[in-house]
Amino acid sequence: MYQPTLFKSFFMGGFECSNHRRSDGRRLDLLAATGHDRWAAHDYSVLHRHGLHSVRDGLRWHLIERAPGQYDWSSFLPMLQAAHRQGTQVIWDLCHYGWPDDIDIWRPQFVERFARYAAAVAQLVKDETNAVPFYAPLNEISFWAWAGGDEAYFNPMARGRGFELKHQLVRATIAAMQAIRDVEPRARFVQVDPAIHVVASNDRPGPQREAERFRQSQFEAWDMLCGERWSGLGGAPEYLDVLGVNYYSDNQWYHGDGRTIERDNPDYRPFKGILSEIWQRYKRPLLIAETGAEGDLRGDWLRYVSEQAGLAMQRGVPVEGICLYPVLDYPGWTDERHCPVGLLGFPDENGNRCVHVGLADELRLQQMRFSQLSAARPFAEALS
Repeated sequence: MYQPTLFKSFFMGGFECSNHRRSDGRRLDLLAATGHDRWAAHDYSVLHRHGLHSVRDGLRWHLIERAPGQYDWSSFLPMLQAAHRQGTQVIWDLCHYGWPDDIDIWRPQFVERFARYAAAVAQLVKDETNAVPFYAPLNEISFWAWAGGDEAYFNPMARGRGFELKHQLVRATIAAMQAIRDVEPRARFVQVDPAIHVVASNDRPGPQREAERFRQSQFEAWDMLCGERWSGLGGAPEYLDVLGVNYYSDNQWYHGDGRTIERDNPDYRPFKGILSEIWQRYKRPLLIAETGAEGDLRGDWLRYVSEQAGLAMQRGVPVEGICLYPVLDYPGWTDERHCPVGLLGFPDENGNRCVHVGLADELRLQQMRFSQLSAARPFAEALS
């Protein structure tokens, strides 16, 4: 059975840090909306008490680089320092769908600016800490290309340009990784994208081919990064490190009508099979980088994902962790409704958050199940 080695805790918490512009032009800032930007130190401390010593968190590029090449770290440095003081290991998202307003994402300057910004972040992190850093350069290239390049759901609000946007995001990721490695050769990277399963709603050959073509599209960004497709983008094996697999209950659907495939449906593919396919294709360690459910389904969903991850690990699939994402309740992107998804709720005036008892109980049970894996090889030994 595979024994994870990369992170301080197998279970981790993820802070929603989206900061894109919606189709109406309004910029979101989920770190501010959830209060995490103000209460980061408190949040990290609470997660430690729940056994979550590793987290995903993010920077807000649009606040840091308000003018070309001029970096204001006031929105990031307190979070970085709080994590360092408390021993919280962080995978830092450098760009979670948002960028400074003066940059045209379609131009070469986007790639160049992002690489310089990434190098500046790496230098700051290196100056402030001595730990091996983890970065997620651009969050969900495939989803971003679809939502921003084909559906005009959020920035850059385009239609019919998804493949072009995917190319641009891959270029930027490669440039950023190289810039970071020039500063900190020890840096590790998590390339995050959704894992999906799509089938045809009938058994006709044409729809079946279309469904499979769409399902295969989930691999395009990773294939580009490692140089298997469109090698002119600069991809190579060294640009594919840890694969971040995002998986929710609606990640399987029927092609054409979009109906979600429920877990009790014979067409539903067990998550362990999805993880195994990704491992067999790339031979890279996997992190379940986002997973969660709303309301009272939170505990049941964590149980399912954990059990499936455990079964995959028994087959030798290198699952390095499971990230509860988001670990905080948040206001919805489009309607600002209260999305009850987190282990923790919204903060009061002192930064205290209510704990979702059902999810906390299930988390403890799953931590007990996986504790033997964590004890098998100490974290310090794994990084030595």
